[in-house]
Amino acid sequence: MLTSDPMEDGSQACAIVADIRKRKGLKLQVRHKSGGGFRPKKKVYHRVHELDKAIDLKKKPSLILQLKSMIQSQKHGTILLRDLEKHVGFVHKWNLMAAIEKYPSIFHVGGGNREPPCVMLTEKAQKIADEESEAIESMEPILVNNLRKLLMMSVDCRVPLEKVEFIQSAMGLPHDFKSSLIPKYPDFFSVKVVNGKVHLVLENWDSSLAITAREERLSRVLEPPSENRNKVRITKDGNFLGPNAFKVSFPPGFRPNASYLEEFQKWQKMEFPSPYLNARRFDSADPKARKRVVAVLHELLSLTMEKRVTCSQLDAFHSEYLLPSRLILCLIKHQGIFYITNKGARGTVFLKEGYGGSGLIEKCPLLLFQERFVSLCGRREVSVCNDQLQSSNVIS
Repeated sequence: MLTSDPMEDGSQACAIVADIRKRKGLKLQVRHKSGGGFRPKKKVYHRVHELDKAIDLKKKPSLILQLKSMIQSQKHGTILLRDLEKHVGFVHKWNLMAAIEKYPSIFHVGGGNREPPCVMLTEKAQKIADEESEAIESMEPILVNNLRKLLMMSVDCRVPLEKVEFIQSAMGLPHDFKSSLIPKYPDFFSVKVVNGKVHLVLENWDSSLAITAREERLSRVLEPPSENRNKVRITKDGNFLGPNAFKVSFPPGFRPNASYLEEFQKWQKMEFPSPYLNARRFDSADPKARKRVVAVLHELLSLTMEKRVTCSQLDAFHSEYLLPSRLILCLIKHQGIFYITNKGARGTVFLKEGYGGSGLIEKCPLLLFQERFVSLCGRREVSVCNDQLQSSNVIS
């Protein structure tokens, strides 16, 4: 991508790769040959604590929303406390029990005497929960377009159905999307068996959808070039206002020198093919094709609700998008655009421009509904928006 490394890798890079491998992430090794044999390459990988915090801040909302879904899935809108273990196992049952006790404004425990104790939503929580159908209805056109874009980026305009299921929660697809969503749009999707595997296939190409989130953002902020702007050669934050540029945010502690910024600006100005052009048309060694890979990863993350996926979810699309074998190293190299954290149970890749601090900048209707429901607990730290709630409201 750049002749001189455009994104400083990191001393924690090897630790991140090893940790993600251990957690069923990408099977990569950060090893470089030297005179004494093979040994890890040690550089500084700058952590972004706000994005690490975003993982922790999601735990309580996820617990509350999981319990809500379990209650709503029951015929009478209640679930016996003794049956929690059947649904989530012995260990996780106690996490749910703690949430029931901690948030009485959302969960009500009934029963007693001769009836076994059960949990249900409070009247106020149920009233807000009833609004979920409206949020889901608003999500449908967004999901259909995102699913079409997902298929359009693949080399054969098809993706194994099991891989779509693997990423469905990140995209916000309903759990029954195969029966509730796909059959409703036969002009867009079909399900076919290819080489013994069931695939979701794109039926019609739509050029109006072949516009990336990066291009849409630039169309809103790009201004006609001025004489003074053309004279600006180096930007200290790495951002360059041009049609081929990516929005970057260097991590705290990263101090690029003038030589680095000059090289990085050349990379920002370099033209590259659209992620919606077939990857087989390009030589993977071409710098422009390498920059295109960054654009593919950027677009894939942009199609998710929270602008983040697990490393294993990203790795699942290697063959469909012809991603590089050393995918994690590509992400680490471009740590101004992406951020990898090993916080939580699995390694996670963030699209940095989607976040302001620890909170999402833009939210889809389903996330806004979830945020409103979780806010019933009255605890700011479990809000889906967390620390950025006030500032994001100003933006919206």
